[in-house]
Parts: sequence; C-alpha cells; structure tokens
Amino acid sequence: TDVYKTIEGASYSMQTYPDKKLEKYIDSILVIVAAAQEPDGYLYTSRTMNPKHPHEWAGSKRWEKVEDLSHEFYNLGHLIEGAIAHYQATGKRNFLDIAIKFADCVDREIGPNPNQQIRVPGHQIAEMALAKLSLITGEKRYLNLAKFFLDQRGYTSRTDEYSQAHKPVIEQDEAVGHAVRASYMYAGMADVAALTGDLDYIHAIDKIWENIVGKKYYITGGIGATAAGEAFGENYELPNMSAYCETCAAIGNVYVNHRLFLLHGESKYYDVLERTLYNGLISGVSLEGNGFFYPNPLESIGQHQRQPWFGCACCPSNVCRFIPSLPGYIYAVKDKNVFINLFMSNTTNLKVTGKNVSLEQTTQYPWNGDVTIGINKNSAGQFTMKIRIPGWVRNQVVPSDLYTYSDGKRLKYNVKVNGEVVQSELIDGYFCIDRRWKKGDKIEIHFDMEPRTVKANHKVEADRGRIAIERGPIVYCAEWADNDFDVLSVFMNLNPKFEVEKKPDLLYGINQLKTNAQILSYDDNGRLTTKDVLLKLIPYYAWAHRGQGSMAVWLPQELSASRPTMPVTLASESKISASHEVSYISSINDRLVPKDENDRSIPYYHWWPKQGTTEWIVYEFPEEATVSYSTVYWFDDAPWGGCRVPQSWQIYYKDTSGNWNLVTGADKYGVEKGTGNTVNFDPIKTKAVKLEIIQPTEHSSGLFEWEIK
Repeated sequence: TDVYKTIEGASYSMQTYPDKKLEKYIDSILVIVAAAQEPDGYLYTSRTMNPKHPHEWAGSKRWEKVEDLSHEFYNLGHLIEGAIAHYQATGKRNFLDIAIKFADCVDREIGPNPNQQIRVPGHQIAEMALAKLSLITGEKRYLNLAKFFLDQRGYTSRTDEYSQAHKPVIEQDEAVGHAVRASYMYAGMADVAALTGDLDYIHAIDKIWENIVGKKYYITGGIGATAAGEAFGENYELPNMSAYCETCAAIGNVYVNHRLFLLHGESKYYDVLERTLYNGLISGVSLEGNGFFYPNPLESIGQHQRQPWFGCACCPSNVCRFIPSLPGYIYAVKDKNVFINLFMSNTTNLKVTGKNVSLEQTTQYPWNGDVTIGINKNSAGQFTMKIRIPGWVRNQVVPSDLYTYSDGKRLKYNVKVNGEVVQSELIDGYFCIDRRWKKGDKIEIHFDMEPRTVKANHKVEADRGRIAIERGPIVYCAEWADNDFDVLSVFMNLNPKFEVEKKPDLLYGINQLKTNAQILSYDDNGRLTTKDVLLKLIPYYAWAHRGQGSMAVWLPQELSASRPTMPVTLASESKISASHEVSYISSINDRLVPKDENDRSIPYYHWWPKQGTTEWIVYEFPEEATVSYSTVYWFDDAPWGGCRVPQSWQIYYKDTSGNWNLVTGADKYGVEKGTGNTVNFDPIKTKAVKLEIIQPTEHSSGLFEWEIK
C-alpha cells in the first residue's frame, strides 16, 4: 500500500500546489498499477505474480486469509483512498477506474448471497474508503458493502479483541485491540452512521469515543498504550516510557474525530483533533522530513531515535498522505454556516449555498493567540461564521475528566469585527457571528496564551504526583540537550512560574519555556540531596533531533513520583558491548529495576528476533576491580510477546591474557521473573566480565538490568 499512500499524498499536494511534472510521473506509475490488475478487477500482486506459490500470508485462494494476514481488503482501502485524492486533484479517471474495478470485484465475490463469501477485513480501512467511494460515484452499493463488512464483524472466523471482532460493532463500547485497525474501523463506523442515519451506529461510535477520550487518551494526543499487539491498554493504563502511541494511530484518531465533527457539529472533536495534530502526530516525523517514529513515547533515557525507514513502513507513507491533506481540515461548510476549525495562515475559496466566499486567515498560531480573518469576496450575502473557541482557552484540557488544569488560571478570549468587540454565546463550542458579510470585513480573534500545568486523573497510575506543561495547543517536554542534568531526576515546584522565550534559530523556530526547579539525587551514603536548576522545556513534537538522551513530558511534583539519580555503580560506569548492538543497550546499566514482571515503565534490552541462540553482554570496567556476585532482572513478555527467560546463563571474566574464563564457585543462576536473580561466586580481580545466555528454542530473551559487584 505504500505506493497508493504516496500517490495519495502527492495528489493532495497537487490540489494545493499544481505540478505537471509530478502529475506526469504519477501517470507513469499508474500504467504499471493498471497492468498488474487482473481482468476481473482483482489486484494483489503477490498472488498474480506467483499464483501457485504466493506468499504464505496470502493463502492458496483469494480471500482465504483476508481476516488474518493477507491484507487484500486493506490494499483495496488504500487503493480507493489514493484514487479518490488523485481524481479530485487532476480530474483524471485513470486511477479511479482501477479502484472501481477492484471494488466491483470485491462487491461481486463478497456478500451474503449465494455464490458469495462472507469475509471481513483483517486490517480495517476498506470501510471508510468504500463509504467515500459511494459519495464520489453516487453508487450506494459501495456504502452497503462497507456496512456489510462492519455488520459481519464478530460473526466470522475472527472473534478476538485484537481485531475488534469480539462483539458486533453496534454492541462495542470500549476501544480495544490494535489501535490503528480500531481507529480506522471507528472512522468507518462514523461514516456509516452519518450516511445512513443508523442510530445504533451513532450510539456505538459515541460510546467508543467517550471511552477513548475519557480513559485511553494521552496528553500528547496519542492512542494505543502497549507494544503488545500495538494495542489499547486497559482503562487508565497510560504508561509513559513504554507508551506505544503509533504514528498511524494518531492519524487514525484524526480521521475519527474529523468524521464525528461532521456528524455532530461539535467543537470538542476538533479539540481532540488539534491536540493530536500538534503533538503526538507530527512528532512522528522529523523536522527535516527524513526520519520517522513508529511509537511516540512520553519518556526516554535515550533509547528512542527516528529512523529513515522501517521493515513495516506504514508510518512514513501515512505521514506522507496525511500532511498534504491538512488544508481540508481547516474549514467546513453546512448550509449557511462556515466553520473555522483550525487556525493557520491561508487563503481559501468556499461555496456557501452555492455562492463563492473567499477568506484569508493570518496568524502565528500556535505560537501566539492572535488570528485575523479577512473577507476577500462574498457572493453568498448573509451567513454565519462559526469560530471554534479551543477547549484549552475555555480552561478544558480535554472533553472529559482525564486531564485538568492544576494552576487555577482562567484564560479569556475576545472577538472583534472591523475593530469592534462583538458578543456571542457559545453554541457547541463555536462563537457565532451572523451578518451580511462584505469584501474588506475583518475578524480579529485573541486567545490568551500562557503556560499551564496539567494533572491527570488519579486513576492514571503512571502520572500520579506529576504535572505536564502546555501552552496553547502545544505540549512541552524536558529534554537533555537543553539541560546539563538528567531531566528524569527533575522535581517541580508546587507553583512553577514560567518565562516564554522565542528561539527562532532553535529547532526551526520555537517558543521555549523556562522555570526554576530542582534535581534530586542520592549521595554515596544513600541520603537524598537537592540542587536548584533552571529547567528549559521545548515542544514535545520537536524532541529527539539533537542526539540520544533523556526526555520527559510528565514531571514529578511529589516525592512518591520522583526518580532521584542513583549513586554511580561499577556497572553504570562500565562500557557496554553486546551480541546485538541497538540504541537501547544503555538500559542494561541505567540503574533502573522493575517493580514486578509486568513493569513496562522502564526500558529493557532484548535479542529479538533471534531464537535459540547463544548471546552475550560484556562490561569493560574503568579500571581493574574485584567482583564476587551478579544480579540480573530478566524481561519476559509472555504470553503474547516474543521474549522468555533464558534456558541458562553464566558469568565469565577476562584474565590478564585476554581470555574468557567461567567464574568458579557459582551458587545459582536463577531465571525468576519480576525480581533480581543473584549469583554469588568466588571473588576475582578483572577488567571485564561477560554475561552469556542460551535463549529458548522458539523465543528470544531480554533483561531490564544487569548488576555486578
């Protein structure tokens, strides 16, 4: 699907910036796509190229494994989405006709009638794409097929939460399973709800949205708490360092909230959309546009880096198709109402009751709260301008009690028309101005914009005793590159005061926040010590551009939530090498140990995807030392993950000749989960030690921490 998604992104770009050279290049690609399509419309090159021996995920027949791994319907969905964008940008049907031909093939072969098969998408997106195709073509059968896919969910071979197939969709009221699949399905449900008026669908998608925003939504706008299944966690399960928050899931969350706005017309959906957009979505791509995050964690010790590409490259191509589509999210029109939903400099031409209206928006939002909207042309006479007043300026972090402001401030806003202040009651979060607009009219909006502190619902264990800081729609974080101390050891004042400083040359131009804070540490005698520091904060989206190091969004304000720097140890001062060199190797000696076997709040190291192999880690000491015991905290993510405790392990030391020797007198090499496994051995003087393990035959192994004393 990467080809289809890239064409979709290029098509959205051409809608804003026409490019004949790019259009011609896309046409050349579409010749190849058309040639790959079978005569009856089926388009799945893995099978077409080698029908007798397709990829094992594809199955021996069409649709055989579509609910598991073949992604035939997923391909259809992205094909349709790309084709519609291309048609809207160019007016050409060369891509759209391919998509219609494939959709017709599926519509013939899938359904409830004799000679049809009952199948549903394993990975959803066809539902929302088919609904869109129905609108473009006027063919209701595509909408019917989308609804069929949704109605049959829970009645076919898959009935698990991972696939959102554990219940019929109209009975679902909690977001579960794979977060990207789920968000695409919820977007499809919203489409079906809006286009059919089916109350069961409307009630179901509303309940699911309330569950996400009230219990499963990160302050950065991310969704999907756990790497296990790339899935939603339990209610209020929102860990920070192990947060998954896949970039694709953030994009899916935008799709859901945009559609629910179109269905209900309430600003709360755009409050969620905006938070996701400015934080947990654009963090997924580097400022240069050439590096990508798959997960978007809220805390790091430096183990996270953007990558130029992935083996499963859904996120880069998804960013590619989403960002150029952004102009379509700024405004909306219904009857004689023009909704202004996002604030960014632009000019636009709208149709209001079929008449032309031209607007020009000028602003430096989100860096300040001043927005000017000029009327350049109006042939529509009288209509209502509906300006979204963001939740953050109405002192509401999110439209639920999941997060609240903790600083007691009350921000204000005002609206002027041609220099005169106007008044209006908010209707569904919108400031409404109804008048006969004329060329030259000017609306000026001012939102107070100050740094705010946020606390989470007490049920969110990971955030208890901590605060987050935001200004306007931007969530901030503390990062190592701006502070000459470990930001994970920061302790915030009870009533922090912030200074806002423009930094035009930092990270392509940001507003940096500064505040007084403390750092906590234990001295060599185990006593807690404090030191006053000036803490600098940057927008979360801009982190991880200046090398590897620590970062945190949620900062402790209570000792119970603090993480003082521990005294240095022989292990922490050692140089690490391993048989599997990765960015998160530093987690082996970071002095962080798990509370129990299920603790994912701290980083870990693993040898996945290797299985059944002998692996090793080496500590090279700063100088020769005498050691006599070692403790290992094993990582095991059974039953769903790929890591288990090792079959066996041993400790070796390097002698003066540079040879490795097994330590003597070892009492027990333990493999208990959730606790330290200590082995005592005869004291030896050495400059290096090696931990050697044998992995389980069908699994990898991993560990949280390796101590040596």
